[in-house]
Formats: sequence, C-alpha cells, structure tokens
Amino acid sequence: MFENLTGRLDGIFKELRRRGKLSEGDVDNVMREVRLALLEADVHFSVAKKFIAQVRERAVGAEVSKALNPGQQVVKIVNEELIKTLGEPSKINLTGEKPYVIMMVGLQGSGKTTASAKLAKKLRSQGERVLMVAADPYRPAAIKQLQTLGERIDVPVFTEDGKKPPEVSSHAFDYARKGGYTVVIIDTAGRSQLDQDLMDELRAIQARVKTVEILLVVDSMIGQEALHIAEGFRDTVSITGLVLTKIDGDARGGAAISIRSVTGVPIKFLSTGEGIDAMEAYDPGRLASRILGMGDVIGLIEKAEMAFDQKEAQKQAEKMISGEFSLDDFLQQLKQIKKMGSISQILEMMPGNMGQMARSVNPRDAEKQLKQTEAIINSMTSQERRFPDILNASRRRRIASGSGTQVQDVNRLIKQYRDIKKLMKTFQKSGGRGLPRLFG
Repeated sequence: MFENLTGRLDGIFKELRRRGKLSEGDVDNVMREVRLALLEADVHFSVAKKFIAQVRERAVGAEVSKALNPGQQVVKIVNEELIKTLGEPSKINLTGEKPYVIMMVGLQGSGKTTASAKLAKKLRSQGERVLMVAADPYRPAAIKQLQTLGERIDVPVFTEDGKKPPEVSSHAFDYARKGGYTVVIIDTAGRSQLDQDLMDELRAIQARVKTVEILLVVDSMIGQEALHIAEGFRDTVSITGLVLTKIDGDARGGAAISIRSVTGVPIKFLSTGEGIDAMEAYDPGRLASRILGMGDVIGLIEKAEMAFDQKEAQKQAEKMISGEFSLDDFLQQLKQIKKMGSISQILEMMPGNMGQMARSVNPRDAEKQLKQTEAIINSMTSQERRFPDILNASRRRRIASGSGTQVQDVNRLIKQYRDIKKLMKTFQKSGGRGLPRLFG
C-alpha cells in the first residue's frame, strides 16, 4: 500500500531530520520534493497544490523556527495537514427504522460484490442480523458469487428469478422486516461505464426502498479515473459514502488521498486485501501514518486480536519467554500470523525502527520464506518437532527432500529457532530491558 509514495517521502524526511536549522529556502526545496512525490503518486494537481501551500505557510512560521528540532516539526505539520486532506472519519449510518438498507453501487470490476460480503461479515460480527440481496440479474456469475460468499460468512442471500432489481430489492426489504433482520445490503448491478440506464435503475431502487446508506465502491488502482467515477455517481445518485477497494495493491495512493477533497464524499471503508476479513473502517490518522511510513500500531493490534486466540496466545507467550517452546509451537505461530493477512500489510503497519527494517524486506521473499518454513516443519516427525536436537544429517536430508527444499534451508530454520530460544532466555534474564529500542 502506497509503497512508491512512502519510499519517496521517507527519503525526503530522513534528509530533513538531519538539519539543525531550516531556512525559508530549505523549506521551499523540501516542499518542491514533496509536491513532486504527490504528483508522481497520482494525487490530483489541485489537492497537491493546496496541501503544499498549507504546509509551507505553517513551516515558515514561528512554530518551526522556535522548535527544538525544526525537521521533525515539519514532518509533524505534514502529518497533520495530510490528515486534514484525507478528511474526517465518517461512521456508517445505522439509525432510524429497522431494517437499515445499504445499497452498494459501482462499475463492473470495482469489487462491489466482494465488498458487500466483507461489509456483511463486519456488521454481523458487531451483532447485526444481516441479509444480502442479489440485485444484479445481468451478470449470472454475480448472483452465484454472492451466494458462495454468503455461505462462507454464514449470511443469507435473497434472490428472485425473472424480476427486475427494484422489485427484487422491495421484496427483499419486506422479507427482512418480517424475518427480524436489522441490516439489508443490496448488491446492485454494475456497468462497464457510467450510463443513463444504470442511474435510472439505481434511482428506481431508491424509490422503492428507503436507504440509510448508498455506498459507492471504487477501485483505487485506477488512479484519478476514480475521482471522475465518484463525481459521476455523486451528480446523479445521492451517494453517502465511498468504499475504496484493492487499496493493498495501490503502490501510488493518489485516489485515496484525493478523492474526499475533490468529491466531498466521505470515505467509509477500505478494502485492504483478498481475505473476507480484509475491510477496515476508514481512519485518516492511521492512513496518514502508513503513508508517511510511521506504521499503524492500532491496525496491527486489531489484526492480531482477530487472528489470535487469547488463551492460546498467552500460552504461547509463556512458552517463548521460558524458552520451552518447540517447533510445533513455532508452526502454530506461523499459522496465526498468516491469518492476520499478507506479509506486506503486516510489515507496513510496524512502527519506528522496526517498521523501517521491515519495509526493507521484500514481501514476496517473506511470503516464500513462510511457506518454506511451514513445509519444512510439516515434513518432520512429531518427535523431531519437539526435540530438534536429534536432527542429524540423514534426518535433515529426508526433511529437505520431503519439503521440496535444500538441506541448507533446513539448517537455516534450525539456526533461527535456536537463536530465538537464546534471545528469549536473554530476555528472561534481563527482564526485557533493551527490547523497546526496536520500536524507536
């Protein structure tokens, strides 16, 4: 997410922090570099121009000149102004008479059907009784896709053959009201482009069913075209919020930064991966931290809480600290880490010095390493996992052959395991002193 922009800004700010004093010329040079970084990231020209003007006005003022570390103060200003540009957080509206109807709209290929299921799962986890509605009869695969996703998340899907979307939506609403459902999510039909038929159909649904939210699903990877799509929908349908999908694949990030400022429509959710859990409520402060390479500790904690069983995590932690954990425990931890999402997502959330080190790691290499480690441990016997010291040369050759790896890969894993045990013993003796430095 935003790798290109984060990398550019990290380089600019690293140089900035080294300087004891900043002249107006120094600030202008930095702002020029930041402006270029934003434009290269496909941030809308008007947004970049306004952002730079606001940062510069504050950076050449008293709040920087009187600061103990002017460089760090400028970074602080950039962070604050970026949060302003990203817009205020806007929670989903679940007020009024139940069931609350949420209409999902967007063009074909935006990820609308998957986003509908992700939102349904999220709301269900918050205690809502959710019904999804398949209101896209034009793409046969869309109904089947929604039904498949509904089965995965244990959320029912309302369908009706031979009926137009407005009628399907109306009947689904009546069904939901009688069935005691609290939220209805309507997955509407998309088009390859904006057209009158699409808008007429959406307005017809809106006329039949009272909606609390009309969420526009936009593919963030299409850059500034996302702004034009949002403006097109906004001008014809009263959209109340945006869902940005494929945000994890957007190396530039221009759409996410620009869209609220240009359209005036609040971002409500970010779809951050392929997993059905990979949707998070929009938080401009946390997003700004990620863009500026400062990590997202809260997001990391939330992912960990969803992935890890509390009792099991406590048990594993005690084993690690005591130095008694086995390769079975190691394997269990790897599986829990995989539940948190892709390695690239986890790495970019890490703060401080740890985050900087993590971002130097190639996510693909890290993913490959995880799979390799899992394969090696799975190729061991139960006894070998519990007592790795018995792994002689012949056993290691057998494990390498069984896991499709090399003997040196097996040796590397055993060394890593022993190093971790040694570190944990040191940690136990020292009472944990020195480890906080990892977090900068």
